[in-house]
Amino acid sequence: MKNLSSAAAALFVLIFAATPALAQEERKDLRVRVGLGAQFKPAYPGADKADLRPLFDFDLAKGTEEFRIETPDDRFGVRLVSAGRLSAGAVASYQGSRKDKDVGAPVGKVDASIELGGYADYLVNDSLRVRGELVKGVTGHEGIAGQVGVDHFWRDGDRYAVTLGPRLLFSDAKYQRAYFGVSPAAAAATGLSAYRPGGGIHAVALASGVQTQFGPRWGLFGYARAERLIGDAAKSPLVRTYGSRNQLSAGAGISYAFTVKR
Repeated sequence: MKNLSSAAAALFVLIFAATPALAQEERKDLRVRVGLGAQFKPAYPGADKADLRPLFDFDLAKGTEEFRIETPDDRFGVRLVSAGRLSAGAVASYQGSRKDKDVGAPVGKVDASIELGGYADYLVNDSLRVRGELVKGVTGHEGIAGQVGVDHFWRDGDRYAVTLGPRLLFSDAKYQRAYFGVSPAAAAATGLSAYRPGGGIHAVALASGVQTQFGPRWGLFGYARAERLIGDAAKSPLVRTYGSRNQLSAGAGISYAFTVKR
């Protein structure tokens, strides 16, 4: 996937070239919704066990607009461009480190990864959204990864929103070698066969989410996601011996909404 770096650069140019137009928008009050909860997620890509982690939610809406539809497995993002049914912006995410003790074998450490990139989503109609994300690891795996998803949703304003849809996950060779590869040194230490995966589609997934609002302030949110490794990732001796092709996640939390006067 040698063109991923070029695609990421082009996405950033498009996003930031459009940001001056934001200053021309009428200043409206901002409605803010923040959420906090807990979730179980795989300890690292390809792991056979899940860790308990915090779950955060953050949404913005202008004036009396509804909160824009989203899914809980979207990376944390800041919308920089909004033009009708199209929006785009910057995203960030964090993946904790993978240590030998996490795997149960001396396969090599992957440092914690801070991922930065961009997203674009498009509301095809009042109940269908297409979204793409592309990020670069600035620490840790240092690779490029992303996903494309299509979600059908059912909503009644801000009272409730339910989403369901498939995902296609892809990454470059650097990302896949970090999590699914077996170096010659790791092969010698573990008895596994040395393995050097390439880039491409590494997983498919199905995700669902729910957001409810009991009144103007308090609400609940949650999600569930089932992911299946495919391609070179699924063939990894490390995954087959010490991990799992099935990656399951779920979480729930409480949200609170308020208005910021402008």
